[in-house]
Amino acid sequence: MTRFPEAESRLLNKKICMKCGASNAAKAERCRRCRSTELRIKAKEGRGQ
Repeated sequence: MTRFPEAESRLLNKKICMKCGASNAAKAERCRRCRSTELRIKAKEGRGQ
């Protein structure tokens, strides 16, 4: 996607909370904002068009 692997890992290696939408660290167990355990890994590919 991007030219630099460092930039790509910083942008995409995150978890997203399914309840509030907050970005969290890749190693997070709970959301930093709402403390929910419903986290998903950020999508690496775009949403088809």
